[in-house]
Amino acid sequence: MSSFHHELIRRNPGEPEFHQATLEVLETLAPVLAARPEIAAAKLVERICEPERQIMFRVPWQDDAGEIHINRGFRVEFNSALGPYKGGLRFHPSVNLGIVKFLGFEQIFKNALTGLNIGGGKGGSDFDPHGRSDAEVMRFCQSFMTELHRHLGEHTDVPAGDIGVGGREIGFMFGQYRRITNRWEAGILTGKGLQWGGSHARTEATGYGNVLFTAEMLKQRGEDLDGQQVTVSGSGNVAIYTIEKAQALGANVLTCSDSGGYIVDEKGIDLALLKEIKEVERGRISEYAERRGASATYVPGGSVWDVPADVALPSATQNELDGDAARTLVRAGVKAVSEGANMPATPEAVTVLREAGVAFGPGKAANAGGVATSALEMRQNSGRESWTFERAEGELAEIMRGIHATCFETAERYGAPGDYVVGANIAGFERVADAMLEQGLI
Repeated sequence: MSSFHHELIRRNPGEPEFHQATLEVLETLAPVLAARPEIAAAKLVERICEPERQIMFRVPWQDDAGEIHINRGFRVEFNSALGPYKGGLRFHPSVNLGIVKFLGFEQIFKNALTGLNIGGGKGGSDFDPHGRSDAEVMRFCQSFMTELHRHLGEHTDVPAGDIGVGGREIGFMFGQYRRITNRWEAGILTGKGLQWGGSHARTEATGYGNVLFTAEMLKQRGEDLDGQQVTVSGSGNVAIYTIEKAQALGANVLTCSDSGGYIVDEKGIDLALLKEIKEVERGRISEYAERRGASATYVPGGSVWDVPADVALPSATQNELDGDAARTLVRAGVKAVSEGANMPATPEAVTVLREAGVAFGPGKAANAGGVATSALEMRQNSGRESWTFERAEGELAEIMRGIHATCFETAERYGAPGDYVVGANIAGFERVADAMLEQGLI
């Protein structure tokens, strides 16, 4: 596999996140390739690492002052062996082709682990919605969808939200799709408003799902979340609903963060205050400490992982938890670390945690709740149904238990008991590889 990965780097220069994501999977596939020579003979690893389609386009738009801006849009349709491409759109200045490819590659296996018939894709733009007016965001989204719409369809490609893309942005894009096509096709985007085809529990799903996966890992070790001290990074959608579910299961959540620094609240995060600041006011996390009182401390800069905890749930962005942070967590006695964000732990951090015997939930398994509930939204759209919150959350919980069981059992079957990285990578890979084998040379 090392020679293939060197060739992959040569053919995809300047894309370190994509190189990192592929290497992390390739390093775990030796047992399955040895046990199943037909997979190696069909060059399925090489085929899965090559996107089926990569789309890049210009996105011109005008701000409120009349100035014209040019951004770049992306959609990488990576693998459709299991179903239509499914994966979020990210609007953030850091977005480039390599970022989108890393996210799309991860999405292939994440979607496969859900057991649902969805392929892997990802997209976005280097547009930054932060600080922009609603009118500016609308104009950008309309321009973005004017190009992207030709590549979408409920049986082709169904995007959702990601960083920088929430209900507001999904609404603007869906409206433009309707305007261009003169069709009401609720199934072409997920994360929609509840009044026009959205699903209950979609907003909560990624955070809830990660906590449910963490609870299953602890249960396997004879523990639960009740009474555990938990650290969470981030203060966006994933972090907020990670905190909400962890608190519901009895955990004391001590931290949250943003790009400026982090909060430590010894009494536990006041979720209502956090939601007011981040979801309503779109403010900075430093304001939390000012309004919370003596129990909360704001630490500018620094690492949220310096705070001792039983469970750590990185929920911000890729590569936020490095090797030094992982060693700090281990010294403090952390029992479980589970990725709410996409690839938030660096390879060195993952190695440190696994070698220390910490229960580690990789993102492609642990944060699959978001895309799973998106697929449930597609199911509701197809049947023109609207489920209750309780039903949607119940389906999510069942899917997350199934993902945990699949990862755990696959790791045992391939001689790596308790290693969720091995279990998730092999289980996701085998499901996609089997579909590709049966569909011929595609």
